[in-house]
Amino acid sequence: MISSSEALDIVLSQTFRAEKEIINIRQAQGRILMEDIEADRDFPPFDRVMMDGIAIRYEDYIKGQRSFLSEGIQAAGSPQVPLRNQGTCLEVMTGAIIPDGADTVVPYEWFHRDNEVFIIHKEDVKKGQNVHLKGTDTTQSTMVIPAGTMIEAPEIAVFASVGKNQIWVNKLPEVAVISTGDELVDVEHKPEKHQIRKSNVFAIDAELSKFGITASLMHLPDDPDIIENELRSAIIQFDAIILSGGISKGKYDHIPGALQQLNVQKLFQGVKQRPGKPFWFGMVPDGTVVFALPGNPVSTYLCFHKYIRPWLLTAISDPGRQLMAILDEDFNFAQELTYFLQVQVRSSSDGKWLATPIPGKGSGDHINLLKTDGFLELPAEKSNFKKGEAYPFIPFRNLLY
Repeated sequence: MISSSEALDIVLSQTFRAEKEIINIRQAQGRILMEDIEADRDFPPFDRVMMDGIAIRYEDYIKGQRSFLSEGIQAAGSPQVPLRNQGTCLEVMTGAIIPDGADTVVPYEWFHRDNEVFIIHKEDVKKGQNVHLKGTDTTQSTMVIPAGTMIEAPEIAVFASVGKNQIWVNKLPEVAVISTGDELVDVEHKPEKHQIRKSNVFAIDAELSKFGITASLMHLPDDPDIIENELRSAIIQFDAIILSGGISKGKYDHIPGALQQLNVQKLFQGVKQRPGKPFWFGMVPDGTVVFALPGNPVSTYLCFHKYIRPWLLTAISDPGRQLMAILDEDFNFAQELTYFLQVQVRSSSDGKWLATPIPGKGSGDHINLLKTDGFLELPAEKSNFKKGEAYPFIPFRNLLY
């Protein structure tokens, strides 16, 4: 049996080698860019007005002039108009090109109007103020987003600005999520007293959807022949298989044996942790990776966030950052196992994450997950964990709202 850190290292060593595909920018959120993006023009492409007001020649202002007769309006989206006469101005709107001959914008708050005359009452007008000069953000043909960038809203806005409606991104892995066990029935069915409805596959499917992955959901009964045949087909079809249940040492736990028969290389089975101790991981050489998770819901969910999510982040996205949270009360765990403590977190007045233990009633208590925000990873070499100590935090909720 190996440690959780060793298990994670082995999982991350089996990186998915993504091909690329071209998609519309509206489908690009969360994907990895597979091409360099260049500016197709200067940005801004013209000297741009930054505030509503009047455009003047600074030379007139510095000579002492404070009253300016309006020659008209330079609207945003309209061709450039000239400022024809000395001592005059043009009303300008935010986003408009600066009028030819003007170089400074005075905002509405800095003057008052008397019919068509604008009288400036501020004495600290600066030359070039409120004018966003052409090419000061970037210039034409400059690379603005390198390949390998994770795409979010700011990147999508730039794609649109440079005229890239179709972009090359990483191709997502084909994933099968497979539940096992005769005790499970479909969601729409009424279970007998000895049965329960499937839930793990839907939790995993929901997490995969955050990566843009649409998983294929399957179920296998406790029949070794059916299991072997279905897994044989899945190994051919999918890049990754996530199994839930059937991997412990019970009489009906057929998954490890079936994977062995199918020549799936076992990289480890059993991790020194709670929950999720029976976790199994392997691969087909140069092919499918297989995650076989314990069937208890909390174990399944923990293993997804501790191992599968980082694998996906490393394979098709940014590897992310290790978050830390501070234990908000004492907690004890006597066994020499890494313990993933369910916690509820809050932000302290000084900006630190504080984690309050919500341990629940074991790995079968998935109702307890409703009360928690993530797992605090407590190391195996300790048994007494004190308030104020910081430990790695694995969130499974969006904590920003």
